[in-house]
Amino acid sequence: DVYETEKEIVASCDLPGLTKKEDVQITIDNNILSISGTINRTNEVKEEHIHRQERFFGRFQRSVSLPAPVASEGVKATYHNGVLEIRMPKVQSDTKKQIDIEFH
Repeated sequence: DVYETEKEIVASCDLPGLTKKEDVQITIDNNILSISGTINRTNEVKEEHIHRQERFFGRFQRSVSLPAPVASEGVKATYHNGVLEIRMPKVQSDTKKQIDIEFH
């Protein structure tokens, strides 16, 4: 999920099964947010005893375009209860600018 507030862009994604922060890489380049990493499963039943398997494990990668330019400084990422949340401050720019006219 990606949503926008007055001062920031927030991305939130479900990533159950992460065990350490080194399992996830987050990059922002050219207004594209990329999240990639590995989900490892532990304490699993041996494969020959599995009747049904629907939980994802292995490598993942997802890139999304951001709805507004963001600053590279001040980005905060948190992981809690299987949810990764990334808060990115918007670049504050003056879109309206008075143009001075030179009279000769």
